[in-house]
Amino acid sequence: MLVADAAGRVYDHPHLLLAGERGAGTEPIAAREWLPLPRGSDLFALPGRAPIGIGSKRAAVVVDEWLGGEARAVAAFLAPAHTTTYNVAFQTRSAAPALPTFAYAPVGLAGGRYWTAAFRSDPDARQDPWRFARARIEAGVARKRAELPRNRVARQLEKCALEYGCRAAQNFFLGRYECPLPSSSACNAQCVGCISLQPDGQFRASHDRLALPPTPKELADVALSHFARVPDGVVSFGQGCEGEPLLFGKALVAAVARIRARHRRGTVNLNSNASKPEVVRELVAAGLDAIRASMNSPRPELYAAYYQPRGYDVSDVIESIRIVTAAGGHASINLLCFPGVTDTEPELAALSALIERTGLQLIQLRNLNIDPELYRASLPKGAVQPGRGMRWLRDRLAKRFSWLRFGYFNPRVGPRRSPAASADLEQRA
Repeated sequence: MLVADAAGRVYDHPHLLLAGERGAGTEPIAAREWLPLPRGSDLFALPGRAPIGIGSKRAAVVVDEWLGGEARAVAAFLAPAHTTTYNVAFQTRSAAPALPTFAYAPVGLAGGRYWTAAFRSDPDARQDPWRFARARIEAGVARKRAELPRNRVARQLEKCALEYGCRAAQNFFLGRYECPLPSSSACNAQCVGCISLQPDGQFRASHDRLALPPTPKELADVALSHFARVPDGVVSFGQGCEGEPLLFGKALVAAVARIRARHRRGTVNLNSNASKPEVVRELVAAGLDAIRASMNSPRPELYAAYYQPRGYDVSDVIESIRIVTAAGGHASINLLCFPGVTDTEPELAALSALIERTGLQLIQLRNLNIDPELYRASLPKGAVQPGRGMRWLRDRLAKRFSWLRFGYFNPRVGPRRSPAASADLEQRA
């Protein structure tokens, strides 16, 4: 087990073993769960939180003091494309501050190296941290300033790339993979863990939204600039660090039409809460290839507790996914994973029903960035249960649905299938 002092210095404990938490309280972590800490991960010392380790006879032990001062729990924020299987174990002290919006995986030391409880959920190397040379990113920014001098989408991406360190934005300036298209300045949900707006001030939002929504031309010009360098690449409206793009549906439909008038190759994708099925239908008709709908759970009570939606509910999300697949497009969900909630029998049943209803093709396994205690407290009673493991969930779904894939990133997809190929989904509707 690792423990930090009040100054943030990290030590390995002389005899306690590392523990984890996934709905049943503090417990040992089996050897099969361990993975060397991925390169590019970060270590955090957690203020106001005493670490809990495993002592003799597998008993949980709280470490309250360390070297004459306050002991602090240590957690890892994992590099992209890795899914944690446990939450870090700690005991919260009175008056502890809320933790900022990161995911907090357990991390320990063995054999001279750090280890965590996780697995790599996508082999795609597009966001491996060591593949982003700052000088090359800055050179790409300079090129795009000359090419798109008055484009507000490009200027926002500069901020994302240079200030926030966003790998998706950096890939745009490096001319590869997927290009994000910031599209929204407002939202119709108030997610508990929103990273772009926290009006109650319990913790600070880590990103700033666009002040004003962009025009269709601004969106299309950035997309076409990306496709000029990456003809078979991906462009995606909407990111987790902004509002909901479907609130500006007319602009998105016009932007897709502009893109498709000049470029038929490449994937046009929408990252969204998928709250407006009628707008999704218009986007598909204009040439949208794919959707990634964000959800923490298909269960209505869990979805509402986290997203706090205004003017829609999870049934609208499901209908939006179905519209895309019924039209022959590609649909995935951005599943916000939390051990002890996502890896349970009720969630397996709910996800299975969602897949049967919609025919979605991909589940992106994303760690939910939130203070673990804040999330547990926001959910209905009984939502947190002893977890079976994220591998268990993945394997059970894969066995049941032969076409289903798992990953972390939006894929390139081919031309849409004939809608007739998805007629069975329309029949189920």
